Amino acid sequence: MAAVSAARMETFLVVARVSSIRRAAAQLHITEAAVSAAVAHIEKQLGAELIAKSGRGIVLTEAGRVYAGYCRSILGLMNEAHAAVQQAETGRLRIGVVATAGEYVLLRPLASFRHRFPDIELSLSVHPRDVLFLELQHHETDLVIAGRPPRNTGLVIRARRPSRLVVVGTAGQRPLHATWLLRGRGSGTRDATLGLLEQLDLAPPTLTLGSHGAVLAAAREGLGVTLIHSDAVSQDLETAALQILPVTGTPMDRPWHAITTRTPTPTTRLFLNHLCDTAEVGGDAFHPA
Repeated sequence: MAAVSAARMETFLVVARVSSIRRAAAQLHITEAAVSAAVAHIEKQLGAELIAKSGRGIVLTEAGRVYAGYCRSILGLMNEAHAAVQQAETGRLRIGVVATAGEYVLLRPLASFRHRFPDIELSLSVHPRDVLFLELQHHETDLVIAGRPPRNTGLVIRARRPSRLVVVGTAGQRPLHATWLLRGRGSGTRDATLGLLEQLDLAPPTLTLGSHGAVLAAAREGLGVTLIHSDAVSQDLETAALQILPVTGTPMDRPWHAITTRTPTPTTRLFLNHLCDTAEVGGDAFHPA
């Protein structure tokens, strides 16, 4: 059986992502016939149907879902293999972060790293933690800054930075009787909040907001209280726009983790060394795991 080319795998992944031959063709700037031919070629090579019609679009079959996962890993490993043989100081580094870490934890260390190694190609993506860990498992990113990864994923914690989750609100808020402001689904802080409320046997009104910034803005306006990383509210606490409210079970120790696969690239290892270097990073430094 002939091997399936990387180009055909990439075409299939776009089809899988957008659930449409037509939209995939438009995104790839090729004809619909070319997209259909690429998928048909893979199906013939595998002897399995990967897509099925559903209304006006398509869906992946079970075989298609399995194959898409392998395609992501294979293409990710191909890109990682290229990066692994480059000089660390001139390589590529793809970092994924949850929103709070991206805004309040990583920017200063990343700026000093960029100053030290200007020839490294850097990219930073912000996603919910579940998306980040899946991308890391598929070798689509090099390093993730987030909470603890799930067990049995093969991911490795390389460094940690202390952090706490605290309940904050405006002066006079009564947490046990207030509305609780939540992040969207997939947020680790949301999960921690719901776990805390269950532990306290509380069922307060909740308000879900789509972004970290929206939660903070709502808290400042007195719309409710929220559980949040202390890193994110230091300025609000200094100006008294918000204050830490006493709630049983808080503060919670929730350190940040720098996470990679088992085979980090040279550039990734270079960044980890920088991230743990207090002489370069100061108080924002992580500690080797």
